[in-house]
Amino acid sequence: MNARKNPPPAGAAGPSIFEDTMAEMTYPEVEAAIGRGAIALWSMGVIEQHGPHLPTGTDVYIPSARLRAVKRLLAAEGIESIIIPPFYWGVNFVSASFPASIKVRAEVMIELVVDVIKSMAADGVRRLFCISGHNDRAHNEAIFQAMCKGSAGSAAQACFICEEAILRRLGIDLGHACVMPFSVPPEAPPAPFLDIHAGEWETSVMLAFNPDVVRQDTARGLPPTNLGPDDLAEWRKGFEVSRRVTPGGYFGDPAAATAERGRRSIEREAAAIVQGLKHRLA
Repeated sequence: MNARKNPPPAGAAGPSIFEDTMAEMTYPEVEAAIGRGAIALWSMGVIEQHGPHLPTGTDVYIPSARLRAVKRLLAAEGIESIIIPPFYWGVNFVSASFPASIKVRAEVMIELVVDVIKSMAADGVRRLFCISGHNDRAHNEAIFQAMCKGSAGSAAQACFICEEAILRRLGIDLGHACVMPFSVPPEAPPAPFLDIHAGEWETSVMLAFNPDVVRQDTARGLPPTNLGPDDLAEWRKGFEVSRRVTPGGYFGDPAAATAERGRRSIEREAAAIVQGLKHRLA
């Protein structure tokens, strides 16, 4: 049975997470791109609950859209890139008590990521850049550790592209060789309440790039959570505590989402990442 509450109009379906990735290339095409010096891009999300209106693959769809935009902007600058198919068996802590939030041990995630880095290095890739699609602290710590371990054990330099604020919260040195901080100036003054998970921002991006998997009627009927910093600190304790703070599985205002906001957001983030990449590559 199709679980979608509101079938999309014709032509509304968004791209596959494999679009523009190595998964749609032949091996001679990949080999030729690497031979020309292409850099590798990789997104790391999770399968995790995203409220009653977004699919559990949201943290895979969104970074995939971001990397497609990055690839396009890099090509306009004469920088060739290939996208590794997205990683989605990550670490879930905050949403761990909800169904469909798949939990993988950090050490398992790290070793798998390191093996992929080594495999790409053996194929000739020398620069690999990774972005996260999931803000769980343990997930991002695992990415950073994997970048460091993968770089130390292979011919490729692996680098974690991450928002500066998140790196600071993790206590990671912004000058570390395995991180590339970036920041995007806010579009508007800060709102009185926080938008953290499956709220206006994530719903907007999904409406922009994958509207066919958004339960739009449901989203429009969801009230805002109107939660602040103290609630966020409690929510981050995870498991049953998180579920008590956000029983609906979302933290923000999904009903305020617009596809236009989602498109603008991805373009602005991609532009910021590309500026950082150009600087790092130079």
